[in-house]
Amino acid sequence: MLLWIFRLIFIVIILAVLLVNLSLPGISGEVGRPNFYVILWSGLGLALVTLSVDVLTPKKSLRALAGVFFALLVGIFFSWALAKVLDGIIEIYRLGLNETAVHSIKWMMGICICFLVISIVMRTKDDVRFVVPYVEFTKQTKGTRPLILDTSAIIDGRIADLYQSKLFDAPLVVPRFVLNELQLIADSADKLKRNRGRRGLDILNKMQANSVIDVKIDDSVISEVEEVKGVDEKLMMLTKHYDARLATTDYNLSKVAQVREVDVLNINDLANSLKVIALPGETMGVKIIKPGEEAEQGIGYLPDGTMVVVEEARSKIGREVILSITSSLQTSAGKMIFGKFEGFMQDTNNKKQ
Repeated sequence: MLLWIFRLIFIVIILAVLLVNLSLPGISGEVGRPNFYVILWSGLGLALVTLSVDVLTPKKSLRALAGVFFALLVGIFFSWALAKVLDGIIEIYRLGLNETAVHSIKWMMGICICFLVISIVMRTKDDVRFVVPYVEFTKQTKGTRPLILDTSAIIDGRIADLYQSKLFDAPLVVPRFVLNELQLIADSADKLKRNRGRRGLDILNKMQANSVIDVKIDDSVISEVEEVKGVDEKLMMLTKHYDARLATTDYNLSKVAQVREVDVLNINDLANSLKVIALPGETMGVKIIKPGEEAEQGIGYLPDGTMVVVEEARSKIGREVILSITSSLQTSAGKMIFGKFEGFMQDTNNKKQ
């Protein structure tokens, strides 16, 4: 919208300059007719060419005012240089234009060049580079770089515990499209997915209610983010736009983000560097959901999505069992806990009663 307003202002300025210059002495009448047509057609032609190049160039955005000022200085410099070239062409070919006509052409040429340079800078976001001298606009983030959460990091829930322990103090950003995906998961027909989605929404509500955690739902509409398809692509583009870090437990997203030079924090890698919570010999409860790959193995999942492989539990599908932890495995793809069947949760509760 701002760019179109700028284009409208450009058209108004061009028309105003044309009207003022065409009304100057020496332009009207038989004597000034050649100068009249030169000013008119050169002004309209330059404006048309400039707008065509501007509209047909792929659109990106730059919101740094310093970049616009820099572009204006570059435009003025090129206008001055091309004005000298124009003087040389008029003198060599003896075009016979009077000083007023030449002055008008220079003004319109300068306006067109400045507009075109500013427009290009506004489209090239933060990666405008020049060879000599080398200049690069980079987005500077004040304070701690924000942490952008994806769906897997919210459902995982450990990010809330990390912030509660004050290990991190960077603001958390949840994009609107991530929130929409979380809602779709919560509305899924699959019971397991539905439970995971509802868990993620509950964790997000708890983080928002916690005064220690700074959580922001980002509703901003950014052109380069909206142009790409897929939540993962949008996350990487948004992370680059805000010069932030991406928090996830998705192994594939983490690797792709590294290839795309996006600063990513894999919570599983962070957990891998800390003390493992599930220690051998401890007992825990889990509901067996499906059979495992090996004989007599049953598979269950913790609320955070951690897979639990239980020996001698293949025939206990659909029941909550007690297992004794034998080992655990923490990788970038997630955590797995291995254990041996010890009894049923219901039997344990009856004994307590």
